[in-house]
Amino acid sequence: MRQSHHFCFLSQDEIDSAVKMLLSLKMSYKAAMGEDYKADCPPGNPAPTSNHGPDAAEAEEDFVDPWTVQTSSAKGIDYDKLIVRFGSSKIDKELINRIERATGQRPHRFLRRGIFFSHRDMNQVLDAYENKKPFYLYTGRGPSSEAMHVGHLIPFIFTKWLQDVFNVPLVIQMTDDEKYLWKDLTLDQAYGYAVENAKDIIACGFDINKTFIFSDLDYMGMSSGFYKNVVKIQKHVTFNQVKGIFGFTDSDSIGKISFPAIQAAPSFSNSFPQIFQDRTDIQCLIPCAIDQDPYFRMTRDVAPRIGYPKPALLHSTFFPALQGAQTKMSASDPNSSIFLTDTAKQIKTKVNKHAFSGGRDTIEEHRQFGGNCDVDVSFMYLTFFLEDDDKLEQIRKDYTSGAMLTGELKKVLIEVLQPLIAEHQARRKEVTDEIAKEFMTPRELSFDFQ
Repeated sequence: MRQSHHFCFLSQDEIDSAVKMLLSLKMSYKAAMGEDYKADCPPGNPAPTSNHGPDAAEAEEDFVDPWTVQTSSAKGIDYDKLIVRFGSSKIDKELINRIERATGQRPHRFLRRGIFFSHRDMNQVLDAYENKKPFYLYTGRGPSSEAMHVGHLIPFIFTKWLQDVFNVPLVIQMTDDEKYLWKDLTLDQAYGYAVENAKDIIACGFDINKTFIFSDLDYMGMSSGFYKNVVKIQKHVTFNQVKGIFGFTDSDSIGKISFPAIQAAPSFSNSFPQIFQDRTDIQCLIPCAIDQDPYFRMTRDVAPRIGYPKPALLHSTFFPALQGAQTKMSASDPNSSIFLTDTAKQIKTKVNKHAFSGGRDTIEEHRQFGGNCDVDVSFMYLTFFLEDDDKLEQIRKDYTSGAMLTGELKKVLIEVLQPLIAEHQARRKEVTDEIAKEFMTPRELSFDFQ
């Protein structure tokens, strides 16, 4: 940021919260006025179109942390800038080819389409794998409500694919303790959501012989290995560091301040003695949305100081809200998303009524000028869920040229989502309390590590 020298007398926390507030004011303005806020352009006067110089772009930074994701651009977050800001590496064609060679499988559509777009140390994981050295997968979910939407499935769909093609064990952390600390929930509610959410995760098709799903509230009390690692991490991270990374303030509860150590601990194999015995040398690979990266920057910083390997990461983009890519979807707004419990009829209504369109105002204009796939949420959703690359490319061409209308595009999306959700619901029905309990019981997992 060129302007940063004006702000020397403000702390980073104050700047962050001011930026957060400004972004949310801009968002409210846009919601009310239907256009971006322009400083020298009072409402009612159309904005001068020349305002797209480098300075205009410079002023509008995206905001991303584990609790808030906001951008003023209808295209969504600028992920290339985020890679630079977070200091991760882009998943390029070369890395994708390498994954294909290592696994002997066609890369998942999330890799082919840049949905998983950034990584840390993935080459190291592949080096190890090619030398028959083991690794394991770790991902998680914060169970803030019983309702899960399609966006929540993205990391799990991809993690299931990774589990299948690499044939490795997986641990899934349900951070019910985090949700108790951050939300207005009782402990019993938080735990109840963890078990219900676990059933949706199990319905993605994970292998029960290679998957351990755990509630923090439950597992931390019975695993000496896990708690010992939490304490080791806590000893090596200062209050100053977590304030800098997570923006905690003096009025946050000490539970919140120490929570990052709990999300960090599963990155180390001896947190799971029943799976890995006391081995500390097994590398961890974490597929997650990029807003979770701050936790693992902290973890990677601590790891060498406590004698453990750094976890590797694969980062996904955010799944946009139906109303547009400015924010990630929220489980608390029923219209911002397609929920896993939605009926076929609800899916149809939501897409038709709420999905932000990149089409033109009239059919004539649309035929003449075409639609904009970069901001069209229905098209974005198809990049996540339509398996056929050629069909997707054809839709992109037809919509961009104006040959395909918004209503037709939405119809394609509805026809993709309805069976996807219906099949998920059928699998979810099969997941009994007994099956969930088995997945969530600490036990040996099967894998053939040396």
